[in-house]
Amino acid sequence: MRRIDIVLLGLGIFLGGGLIFLGLRLAGLSDLDAGRWSQLIFVLGLLGWVSTYLIRVNGKKMTYHQQLQDYEDAVLEKRLAELTPEELEALQAEDQSTASPATPAAPSSDPSP
Repeated sequence: MRRIDIVLLGLGIFLGGGLIFLGLRLAGLSDLDAGRWSQLIFVLGLLGWVSTYLIRVNGKKMTYHQQLQDYEDAVLEKRLAELTPEELEALQAEDQSTASPATPAAPSSDPSP
C-alpha cells in the first residue's frame, strides 16, 4: 500500500467511528453511552481484523510465503526442464528406490513353529 492509502484508510476509520457515535446519539443514547458503544464496536472490529491476520499467518497464506513458494516451484520446473533424458531417468530411478523401501519377506505358510 502507498502512504496516501494508509492515510485515507486511517481517516476513513476515524470518520466511521464518528458516524457510529452520531448514529448512536440520534438513536437516543447519551454522550457517554454512545462513546462506550462506539468504542466497543471499534475494538470488536479491530479484534476481528487481527484474527483474520492470524488465520492467514497460521495457514501460510501471506503474500511473502506465496511468492516464495511460486519462486521455488518455478526454479524447480526450470531445473527439471534443463535435465538431459539420462539425468531425468537417473533421478526417477533414485526417487522410486527411496519411495518404496524393500518389501519384507512374506511369512511362511508352514503352521509348525
